[in-house]
Order: sequence, then structure tokens, then C-alpha cells
Amino acid sequence: MIKLEKVNEIRLKYEALRPELDERSCRLWAGAEAKSLGHGGVAAVSSATGLAESTIRIGRKELSEKRDGESRRVRRKGAGRKPLEIKDTELLKQLDALVEPISRGDPMSPLRWTCKSTRRLARELTAQGHPCSHSKVGQLLADLNYSLQSTRKRMEGKSHADRDAQFKFINSRVKDFQNRCQPVISVDAKKKELIGRFSNNGREYHPKGSPEEVETYDFPSLANGKGIPYGVYDMTTNQGWVSVGTDHDTAQFAVQTIRQWWVQMGRIAYPEAKELLITADGGGSNGSRCRLWKLELQKFANWAQINVTVCHFPPGTSKWNKIEHRMFSHITQNWRGRPLTSHDVIVQLIANTTTEKGLRIRAALDSDKYPVGLKVSDKEMKAINLKRDEFHGEWNYSISPP
Repeated sequence: MIKLEKVNEIRLKYEALRPELDERSCRLWAGAEAKSLGHGGVAAVSSATGLAESTIRIGRKELSEKRDGESRRVRRKGAGRKPLEIKDTELLKQLDALVEPISRGDPMSPLRWTCKSTRRLARELTAQGHPCSHSKVGQLLADLNYSLQSTRKRMEGKSHADRDAQFKFINSRVKDFQNRCQPVISVDAKKKELIGRFSNNGREYHPKGSPEEVETYDFPSLANGKGIPYGVYDMTTNQGWVSVGTDHDTAQFAVQTIRQWWVQMGRIAYPEAKELLITADGGGSNGSRCRLWKLELQKFANWAQINVTVCHFPPGTSKWNKIEHRMFSHITQNWRGRPLTSHDVIVQLIANTTTEKGLRIRAALDSDKYPVGLKVSDKEMKAINLKRDEFHGEWNYSISPP
């Protein structure tokens, strides 16, 4: 027996909903209420609403019927306003014609030199006689399989014909030196950093609502100098050395960093070393065509009494240099979201960079002056004890003490 309070509750719900219900929805609601009450529910709902018990049973039966997952329709299938792309059969074609040339580089596209936002595309379509809202443009672009995407660094420029051969050559040299317990290092200069309260990419934990405040603009005139990290990465021991320069990134600075690594780490790890293999990029302060680089390596070989072999990576392949993804990438992660306010901060952040695989880095400030524009004469070049390899001698060569 359904209690009177429940019947009154159903009556109040029915009176509130009745103005909004058509015949079908009223019948289904009544059937749902009766079904939830269980035995005697049909009679109770009929008493509260005045609906015939047969009507309520029909509504309950309709709710129980299986409809293969199809949603109920108030209107018949196909009724209502037609989609815009059906009413305007040229709309999709015109939209695709606007967007595609931008990605193909067609200079005749009316939007070639503007931001291809949905609002601009909507205005251009409307001007062409195809009225469309910006939200509809977004839907149509998704239907055309377009999506917002950033650029991707994939184009390395024209690759050298012997690129892969040089990679194999470097790999064989590295294995040969390591098998003979001779040191193998990868060298390169990291991006110059402005000293001051400047924004640094990445995020770091801070108390909520208290982010680190930095300068709005990163103009060099606002900086307290610059930091030039030049690194040496030992491929065998997974350790590195970084000198943070304050003047210029020159060949003198590069070789002085190698000298510092040798003093602080190299000859301790390799006390019996007679040779040193250096892998480096083909340009910059350690470039394959840089005369000063070779002259300074000769001075280093004379000082350390060690044979120096150099293998340069082919043009356009600097990202394959081991130091880039074995050491520099971890340094960048370690100082993410932190302003580099002084040279000491840079040195400390570099020196405290570690990885779970055992990477350890030592760092020091190099405040010496390294002037640019130094020329190496032909006479000085001839004095270098340089032996070029038969395979691409411009990339692979050795410098030995006299």
C-alpha cells in the first residue's frame, strides 16, 4: 500500500511539470514514477495525477522497450534546419581553398600573410558570399581533418653525401679509443645566457600566488653581463666539465676549457692516456675550418704531451653531438623557471646537475679575456704538426706534440 505522503509528493511534482509536458513525455514520466514505486505504483500515480491507469501502463511499457541505443526523438528524423554545409554546397570547398594554400605556401591566397584564425576565415568566407560564424568554421575545419599545430624541427638542410659514412667513421673511432682505455670527449658551447632577473623557460614550484618576478623585457642593455657555458663531456665516464666564460666564445676559450677539464678531471681518470679523441660540431669556435682552433690544440698537445685526434660532425648534424642530449639538456632542465641572476648562480646550477644514470658535472667561472678577430698566419699553420685522415681529412685529423 502506497503511503498518502508519497501520493501527495507525486501530485506536487505533476502540478509543477504539467505545463511543460506534452502527451508523450507526460505518459513516460508517469510510467517512470509508477515503475519506481513498484507494486501498486500505477494506482498511486493515477490517483495523484488523474491519468488513466491504462495510459500509465503504456508509458511504463514504452520505457521497458529496447530501442537499440537510439535516442528518442521529439521531431521526426531529418526534421529541423539543415546544416550550413548542406545548404551551401560550396562552403567546404571554399574553406579548404582558403586554408590549404597557407600551408602549401601559395602566395596568391588572400590569407597568406595573416593569422588564419577562425574569425578571419569566417570574415573571408562571408566576404566571398558564404556567410559563416567562427564557431562553425572551427567545426568544419575539424571535419576537413585540420588541427592547430606548431612547427616541427625536421628540416636539416641539404645533407652531405658522406654524412652516414662520417657517422660510422666517428663511431668506429670512439669504440677504438674506448677499447684502448683512451679518453673520448664531446665538446660544444651552450647558448649564451644574459645575467639578471630575466624570464627562463619552464616552470618551478613556488607557494601559490607567489611566482618569481622577472623583467618584462630581456634586453641586453638591462643585463649585468653574459654567461657563456662551454662544455666537455666524457662519453666513457658519463662526467662533464663546464667553464662559464664572461667575454667571447672563441677557439682560445674552447681549448682552455678542454685544458681545465684535463687538469681537473681528465688526467685523473686516465693517468696512462697517450691519446685524446675529441668529437665536435663543424662550426663555431671549434669549427673544422677554424685555424685558431687547430693552433690552440697544438699548444694543448705540446703542454699535455698527448696526441689529439679530432672528428667533426658533418654540416647540419650538430644535434647528434653527444654533449647536446647527454649533458646540456639536463642542465637546461635543472635551471628551468629560474632567473640566472649572477655568474655564481649559473655555475652552481650547472655543478648541481645530476641524473639517475650517474651524470656528474663540475663547473667553474672563467673570467679571462678572449679577444675576437685573431688571425693565424700561413707560417703558423705550417708549424702545426697536423696529420689529416685519408677519409675526409677536413673533418678528421690528428695533432701531435713535436
